[in-house]
Amino acid sequence: MPNKNRFPLYGWLGLCVLVVAQVLLFIGIEVVRYWFFPLAWWPYILIVDGLVYHRKGSSLLKRHPREFFLLLPWSVCFWLIFELFNVVLNNWHYVMVPENILQRWAGYAVCYATVLPGLFETMELLDAYALFKKSRLRPISGSTRWYVPFVITGLVFLVLPLVWPQFFFPLVWGIFIFLLEPLNHRLGLRSLMREWQQGTLRTFYLLLTAGAICGLWWEFWNYWALTKWVYTVPHVGWLKVFEMPILGFFGFPPFAVACYVMMSTVSLLRQGRSWQDPSKPVTRSRPGLAILVGLALVTFCLFAFHQIDIHTVATWRP
Repeated sequence: MPNKNRFPLYGWLGLCVLVVAQVLLFIGIEVVRYWFFPLAWWPYILIVDGLVYHRKGSSLLKRHPREFFLLLPWSVCFWLIFELFNVVLNNWHYVMVPENILQRWAGYAVCYATVLPGLFETMELLDAYALFKKSRLRPISGSTRWYVPFVITGLVFLVLPLVWPQFFFPLVWGIFIFLLEPLNHRLGLRSLMREWQQGTLRTFYLLLTAGAICGLWWEFWNYWALTKWVYTVPHVGWLKVFEMPILGFFGFPPFAVACYVMMSTVSLLRQGRSWQDPSKPVTRSRPGLAILVGLALVTFCLFAFHQIDIHTVATWRP
């Protein structure tokens, strides 16, 4: 039986903020309509983490806050990689973005920091309720012959959208799955293919489902906001649910898988310790590496923020 615990105070706080923000949105309070995305997503994360703790007796925020907060800068960084792809793809634009640069860039960071926590907390909640718990399939062999086909596929997925973005733009969501999964497997990091070799793809199924759920919430909450993104997707942009062309929803599940694979690779910087291994010891402290990585992340983020300002922002507000 799952360990039942009291729903934490921060979960109730998140629920109250979300309900109040939703009410203020629908009665037309302008400041809430401008900042509705973070006012919805941060409470969602608090609520889901609280539900995970209530169900399992452990959660990232309640028991392992360090692992939770380490997700935030990587969340910003990972999403900005896809923002830079969008400079070429031109698939979405932002409207009613603040003209004040400090306010604008702080808004980028606060919003993009929700991506990984939102996905992984949702995955944890699905796991807490034992979704796909009994799923098994025939194990594949322990051969590594799939390394080369995966890397080649990843390179093809990388090149085609950059060369012919109007036709191959959906492939960007699979690039890092194919490029990084062989590396994760080879170095003994968390690997979806290793799980398959053990006769299960439960993590893969949980990620796909979490991506689909978060995608629906992203688009639903984005639709009602004033500061938001709009799509300019070629060929399939005419049939929409909220702001998203309906076929675009198929991109959210592989995006969740890509984030998981990318975060597994990042765990190499911590001797393989990931957000799912909060009790795994880190044998060597490397403050110099942490400072170097931090500076690199900040530099990359500032560069990407500037590119968004130039290429992706469509309209401004005072």
